[in-house]
Amino acid sequence: MPIQTSTHNLVQDYYGHQLQGTADLKTSACCDASAMPEWLKPLLARVHPEVLSRYYGCGLVCPPLLEGCRVLDLGCGSGRDVYALAQLVGPEGEVVGVDMTDEQLAVARAHQAHHAEVFGYSNTRFLHGYIERLDELGLEPASFDVIVSNCVVNLSPDKDAVLAGVQRLLKPGGEFYFSDVYADRRVPPAVRNDPVLYGECLGGALYWNDFIQLAQRHGFADPRLLEDRPLEITDPKLAARTGNLRFFSATYRLFKLVALESACEDFGQAVIYQGSIPEHPGRFVLDKHHDMQTGKVFAVCGNTWHMLQGTRFAPHFNFIGNFDTHYGIFDGCGGNLPFGARSESSSGVCGLAACC
Repeated sequence: MPIQTSTHNLVQDYYGHQLQGTADLKTSACCDASAMPEWLKPLLARVHPEVLSRYYGCGLVCPPLLEGCRVLDLGCGSGRDVYALAQLVGPEGEVVGVDMTDEQLAVARAHQAHHAEVFGYSNTRFLHGYIERLDELGLEPASFDVIVSNCVVNLSPDKDAVLAGVQRLLKPGGEFYFSDVYADRRVPPAVRNDPVLYGECLGGALYWNDFIQLAQRHGFADPRLLEDRPLEITDPKLAARTGNLRFFSATYRLFKLVALESACEDFGQAVIYQGSIPEHPGRFVLDKHHDMQTGKVFAVCGNTWHMLQGTRFAPHFNFIGNFDTHYGIFDGCGGNLPFGARSESSSGVCGLAACC
């Protein structure tokens, strides 16, 4: 495999030379600090201004409960998220950033000493490399608690290789928590091959359903959508090129858990959130459909049970029930019994309304 592809060259040129700051972007794929929750804003206030000015991400990649964790940031760029995460993992944790763009890494590395002085400890590393080839970076398999990426997977020419590398590096029970850009349909070649649209994170965007299948193919059986927002193409010329395509910025979390099933199965289980995760005293939001209030019994499917019981979140929940009895598909999770009810008027041998 060649060291670089034409796509790599395009991305390196766009982010290393053509963009000099967030004002140069032509879409809303990159969001600003105003979208951050209040508890994260003080962390960004301690990040060097030059690092912030060269940030091109599209969402939040600071999941809760990271103290002492080892975190990998794919496509770390100038290091904004690395330095925010470094404060969350603390002196006992570590954050490793990977990027292929020399100009971006130069900014990140230039301010390591500054941040070590501000934080009172040094716990960051930056590696030059490709997110499709994580096995070449000397990183131990199953050595990271959490892997994050911020609007980077869409830029990769080999998304299968990215997911395979993530699966390899995560510890059992580890989490891939990432924001990226998705399309409401498969992106046509005219958009995919447009250098500016690709650099703006639109040309390489996956059709959302293709992403679900990609994740499942690499052992992430139940991808969970945390939040999403539609993207606006603010440049009229670019908007004309994309036609009827709609794009969304979305944050997903994928757990490395062998026990997960492809569907949400009901075993009559429930959990109670204890309210003990820092900065989340009143509720814990696992994903877009699981907002658990402190102290309230919350019914869950088997997969959600595993995502809480088999991960770093376990000490913060009480667990009710077991896997002894199966009640079918979990109500409201889709995949309901597809077969029609018995027809009262049918008199044939089959006796089902769906018979032909």
